[in-house]
Amino acid sequence: MGLRSRIRHEFGFVRGNLSVLLVSWILMNLVGSLPYIYFSLYVEELGGSPFIIGIIDFVSFVALASVQFLGGYLADAYGRRWVIVSMTFGTAFSNLIFAFAPSWELIVVAVLIQNVCLVYQPALIAMTADSVPSEKRGLGFSMIMFLSNLASLASPIIAGVLFLYYGTFEGVRIGFLIVTAFFLGAAVIRIKLKETLKNVRTKGKNAKNVLNSYPQAVKEGLGVWRLLPRSMFFLFAINGIGSFSYALINSYFVLYATQILGVQEFEWAILMTWLTTTMVLGALPCGKLVDRYGRTKPLLISWLVYVPFPLLFIYGNLPLLYLGFFLFGVSNALFMPGYSAMEADLVPKELRGKEVGCNQFVTYVLMAIGGLAGGFLYEDVGPAFPFFVAFALSIICTLLQAVLIREPDKRHD
Repeated sequence: MGLRSRIRHEFGFVRGNLSVLLVSWILMNLVGSLPYIYFSLYVEELGGSPFIIGIIDFVSFVALASVQFLGGYLADAYGRRWVIVSMTFGTAFSNLIFAFAPSWELIVVAVLIQNVCLVYQPALIAMTADSVPSEKRGLGFSMIMFLSNLASLASPIIAGVLFLYYGTFEGVRIGFLIVTAFFLGAAVIRIKLKETLKNVRTKGKNAKNVLNSYPQAVKEGLGVWRLLPRSMFFLFAINGIGSFSYALINSYFVLYATQILGVQEFEWAILMTWLTTTMVLGALPCGKLVDRYGRTKPLLISWLVYVPFPLLFIYGNLPLLYLGFFLFGVSNALFMPGYSAMEADLVPKELRGKEVGCNQFVTYVLMAIGGLAGGFLYEDVGPAFPFFVAFALSIICTLLQAVLIREPDKRHD
């Protein structure tokens, strides 16, 4: 088989909605993380403290959680396309509030608005699962990760250059303006999406009906678990614990590295580039592993690889930090396609929006609590303490993954 034929055979499923989504993700990921490389330092310059950063995380994830049931219900009742397109525009414009915020209090307002706009997440995940053939899910989801992370390689370097020329404060503000422009471009591209569900409601998509449907959305989101296999519930539970542990430490990486470990700000940008490079290089091989050897083994390996990371970060000099972020990147490259593929295998198309909505509601509530707890522990107990807790929780997740998760007998389309 020639190279062209092999590429067509492996990637021929990339067409239609999936190609539109990929182009929009590339645009968004080119700059999406740009202002967040130094975001915690930006909040400090606006008068915030580590605990205030925890409050911002708490508000962010509570806002995300509050719209997940509704987002899942809307995705299955009214279709995926309209909510994805409209709310991508909303997300784009919300970055302007971050760019011009005069104090950390307005940052809280900005994260609230932006994360309510992410009501489209369940629809986006459901449409992606609808668009990838079951036999190509490992490769498909890893390819999405590969291209998204490849695009995002530019963000840390651009952030570092902005820091060198403009400093943290003005550099982050310019970063949010760049994000606004690129996200608007992605929103325009997403207008080309086609609906993937049949028999969707064509009437009633107004604000009053959407809000009135919230109780029904919660009821159907919770009820969906009666229709799903136990493996999906266990997978969801392990992901929830892992997400809580990650929220404990995520916002404090840059603070700990620069203020405790003595890492220079531009060196931090290089470390983030290294992390992204690891995920890029690992994405496609890990996706092929998921398709060839099943979902459970890569998922277990991802947890085993991640376990040492929090300790390597706490005690890290630069070589240990590079090793730690390498392990973190490999873990992500294995986990993302493994989890996404198994979720699509276990959940029928007509229930995906509700399952994702409920799943993400609980996950974001746990991350909200994790972000708040992380801020308290970092400021009042000790900067290293959140990382020790994350280490302990990663061991628990590894054991649960090994004992509870089994390959599905049947894969849904």
